[in-house]
Amino acid sequence: MLPGPVFAAPYHLDPEGYTPGVDGYGRGDNPTRRLLESAIGELEGGDCLAFASGQAAITALLLSVLRTGDTLMVPSDGYYNVRSFAASTLARLGITTVEAPTAGPYPSFEGVRLVLLETPANPGLDLVDIAAVARAAHAAGALVAVDNTTATPLSQRPLELDADVVVASGTKALAGHSDMLLGYAATNSAELLDAMRQFRTLAGAVPSPFECWLARRSMGTLALRLRQQSANGAAVAKLLREHPLADAVRWAGDSDLAARQMRIIPGLVSFELPSAEHVAAFLRASALVAAATSFGGLHSSADRRHQWGDSVPPGFVRFSCGVEDTEDLLADLTQALDTAAKL
Repeated sequence: MLPGPVFAAPYHLDPEGYTPGVDGYGRGDNPTRRLLESAIGELEGGDCLAFASGQAAITALLLSVLRTGDTLMVPSDGYYNVRSFAASTLARLGITTVEAPTAGPYPSFEGVRLVLLETPANPGLDLVDIAAVARAAHAAGALVAVDNTTATPLSQRPLELDADVVVASGTKALAGHSDMLLGYAATNSAELLDAMRQFRTLAGAVPSPFECWLARRSMGTLALRLRQQSANGAAVAKLLREHPLADAVRWAGDSDLAARQMRIIPGLVSFELPSAEHVAAFLRASALVAAATSFGGLHSSADRRHQWGDSVPPGFVRFSCGVEDTEDLLADLTQALDTAAKL
């Protein structure tokens, strides 16, 4: 049974001073956080550090590894805030950023310090062969990090595919209840782990004990949630392909690479409607789908990504399947699409 969260900020110190490895102050030490890190680390296959958000975890990785004069390679079709951070903060530090599409082709890795992959990519859901890129990048002397947010470690274990570090937003499918923010990084490199831990302590980018407790509680149903979301994803993708209003339907389950690299296909589907107005009409008509800029939760949600600056058409939708009964969800989507088609 999961013990309750430990909220203490200061802990009792030995009268003679702090002893390493014993809880001293909440920013650096917390038993509830360690319990969560142990659980995620076991799933990812490495040592884990929890952060206040996924972006905090990625920031810790980038600023721990990169120095002035280094080159970073990021996905051109991945999470846009990473590219924004690179174009602002990293550029001011003299760090060069090169972009490459997730599905390739990739430029030479020579002279690159860190290659950041995201697979399936957010929001377009393209995939990349992690092991193949890791071999080529390592041969050129580069480190490889993988954003595992969409897949979660129950679906995909990048460390087993020779990635050096995994970063992810636990806010999404890992915690899965749309009620908290969380991030993490996992690695088998003691050097990388120590560098990111030092950054986290000095920057204060730690999650609260309650968030850690919520996430650990939610992980108990992770496998159940992922299986239902995956089943809904397959059914929703089929429905969308058969509906005349929807176009450019993407689901990772259609890829042979996904079958080789992933255990469970995530319940994310992307598609296009003719316009932003059609998306709005679709969302207004749906009784089950929430308009939300997140994914992986219990409830199905949709996000029109063009409004956030992603390089996608105005009617592009990232659809996150929840755990609703499949027949209920399909019936609701059908009537919502039919309503939007009347515009």
